[in-house]
Amino acid sequence: MRVFEAIGVGVLLVLVALGLLFLRRALIARRGGTIEVSVRVTARIPGRGWAPGFGRFAGDQLLWYRMFSLAMRPREVLSRRTLAIRSRRPPGGPELLVLPPDALVLCCANDRDVVEVAMTEGALTGFLSWLEAAPPGAASRRFGLPADDQAS
Repeated sequence: MRVFEAIGVGVLLVLVALGLLFLRRALIARRGGTIEVSVRVTARIPGRGWAPGFGRFAGDQLLWYRMFSLAMRPREVLSRRTLAIRSRRPPGGPELLVLPPDALVLCCANDRDVVEVAMTEGALTGFLSWLEAAPPGAASRRFGLPADDQAS
């Protein structure tokens, strides 16, 4: 009988953890303006280090939250005022296994460092619209893409 009790407690704990994850996501998304975005949290091994998550637009910032975390604070904060896209590419190698099939990888630079984000084309459209909607004068270093890359 103790085995069944232990299994029951284990299942209950898993269900509570899943419920907390869904509740967290709902609380963050309730404020509106969310997209699914993966961020490369480490680049030690080429093609690896991607973490799934979602971003929430909050004024001039994109707040990125890890998908499988209970933290209510964003893991990354990207400021529209200092963010510039350096390049855009399709995922390759091991990235094809962890990113959505229609994802694009953006190499972005901000005031601190370089960050790689991956999102679907639909999310990319919203992201680029948000990025281009910067106040006048803030868009001078916005896109560092070659002219043929900007058209696609």
